[in-house]
Amino acid sequence: MSAAVEFLTAVGQTLSALTLYPEGHKSREHAVDNVYEKLVDLHEQQHTAVFLFLGEEVVFAGQPIHELKDWEWSRRLAGIGVQRLEIDAQATRDELEELLDEILARLNLRALDSTEARQMRLGAIRYGRVGIGDEDKMDEELTTATLAFTLGEEADTIRWLHNEITSGQGLPLVEAESVVRSLAVAMHGDQHVMVPLLRLRQYDEYTTTHALNVCVLAMALAEWIGLGARDVRAFGIAGLLHDLGKVKIPREVLNKAGKLTASERQLMNSHPVHGARIIAHSQAELDVAAVVAYEHHVMINGGGYPTFQFARDCHFASKLVHVCDVYDALRTRRPYRGAWPSDKVLAYLEERSGLEFDGQLAHGFTQMVRAWEPRIAAVAETELVPVE
Repeated sequence: MSAAVEFLTAVGQTLSALTLYPEGHKSREHAVDNVYEKLVDLHEQQHTAVFLFLGEEVVFAGQPIHELKDWEWSRRLAGIGVQRLEIDAQATRDELEELLDEILARLNLRALDSTEARQMRLGAIRYGRVGIGDEDKMDEELTTATLAFTLGEEADTIRWLHNEITSGQGLPLVEAESVVRSLAVAMHGDQHVMVPLLRLRQYDEYTTTHALNVCVLAMALAEWIGLGARDVRAFGIAGLLHDLGKVKIPREVLNKAGKLTASERQLMNSHPVHGARIIAHSQAELDVAAVVAYEHHVMINGGGYPTFQFARDCHFASKLVHVCDVYDALRTRRPYRGAWPSDKVLAYLEERSGLEFDGQLAHGFTQMVRAWEPRIAAVAETELVPVE
């Protein structure tokens, strides 16, 4: 990992040098030589170096580089459409210099709209935008790598988080954010973005499974519609915590196989208020997550719960999470009904568009799922599930 840090640090230094010195200047040439040497050192450890720039975070070989968290150049690279950078060991000094010149041109001239940036190639270097909606394929000879992962640690963390809140310890924000970062890495750990969803094992694990799945789906939809990395992460946190108030609902009500009584339904319908209160009292800057916890069951036509005293529009994040929430709920087997097939759920979302769901978000979600159905990976907590 240290070689990767040294290489990226040299990249930042070289980009700064390129802005100061013209082509052919000794200082410029020295800077390019230095960064190329760092690349050679890196390739001695990793034949193909793959970096992801996710706004606030840098990921190398599937792992976050903690030393470069909040690295200025990560946000700048992501902002100009260079979210993914892959450099094979065959890369030459000239190719690296050409890449740096291209990055500098984008930074200085904004010549290329980052929303149009796809995977581009300079010899043994590939770079461009990573996004759920990016349907452009890389060169035909490139095969999609097999991705294997579990969500066991993430599920354990969510169960622990719920237990901490139940016991009155407050919201462990650091752990919640670490789960979202981990899921973001799992999503972007391949040549194309994956959508890893946790497979339900037992009915009483639904709350944990559902929280992780809505988090992933919310981040996926946020990327699909073109939101930036910071918003994607914020929506992921909101998705992860949207049902947090259910820790206040008795387990026998949460896991009841039959129809809820009127009093049980009233208890169940109180979870948005409980969730918003827990998040708001956490003394963390989670305003969006608190609003989403409160509003995620409110429909576009004013139905759902809780009922507003005065009619008003819900937060955009609440409407986005609502779509993801219903999709995962209907796709999951429950004690009182079987899981709906994906096509039936998508048809329901479209049918209820403009009534229960925001029309653009419902349509965007159905487009995303239909386009990426083969890339949605149902994984278990403890087993490796290869996805072709």
